[in-house]
Amino acid sequence: MTEETPLDLAHHQMETAPEDDAARLRFYERLADSEMFLLLTKEAADENVSPSIFPVEGQDFVLAFDREDRLSGFTGAPAPYAALSGRVIAGQLAGQGVGLAVNLGAPSAILIPAEAVDWLARTVAHAPGEVEERIAAFHPPRGLPEALLRALDAKLAQMAGLAAGAYLAGTETASGGHGHMLAFIAARDGAEGALAKAVGEALTFSGVEAGVLDVGFFAAEDPRAAALARQGLRFDLPEPEAPPRVEHVAPGSDPDKPPRLR
Repeated sequence: MTEETPLDLAHHQMETAPEDDAARLRFYERLADSEMFLLLTKEAADENVSPSIFPVEGQDFVLAFDREDRLSGFTGAPAPYAALSGRVIAGQLAGQGVGLAVNLGAPSAILIPAEAVDWLARTVAHAPGEVEERIAAFHPPRGLPEALLRALDAKLAQMAGLAAGAYLAGTETASGGHGHMLAFIAARDGAEGALAKAVGEALTFSGVEAGVLDVGFFAAEDPRAAALARQGLRFDLPEPEAPPRVEHVAPGSDPDKPPRLR
């Protein structure tokens, strides 16, 4: 029996609970985070890729699979593809009126219309705003939904090497306000934006309505880091794996230069 993928599991949970908004959000989160194999019309020769487009009931769709063998099983023969994250595919399709056909022939087969692709692209593109307010004290976190804690744990597990760790703590500001903060310790230079965006996505896809979670960054030697360690709930980020030897740069492998779909 073929092993189920995370996308299969999320799709099954969504299908068995069609009224559960949280299950639907978790599916879209798994789709955004998954590496997908996008079927192309021809081998990509540069940063431009040309996906195969199939009309279904008056709507155009591109085809993507979460395993290479699923793509080849669908086409029946070796076929050109680009390995891209679901978020990159959604971002490139946004506004083009093209839907996304996922895992056709597999248990998690689904046709995602263009409007839903546009929504996903907007959701994962959203970046949290910046505010500055002095934190007077940290407290243990209280009253946060279990769904948010699970979402944070899953999202941070994908942030290997971007920070030494993180603490979730209650906060009290100098002006008397109260809230919660996810504080990253010793974040890698330039990783702050990606980490803040990951927290924003975890909050959005957890299904917590009207949720607010601040994000902070602290040096390891900052005295506030010690206070966070005493009061906060710790999240560990995985150590980065040793990079494999790369002979060439495949389209989409550089997150700063996603391929342009034609």
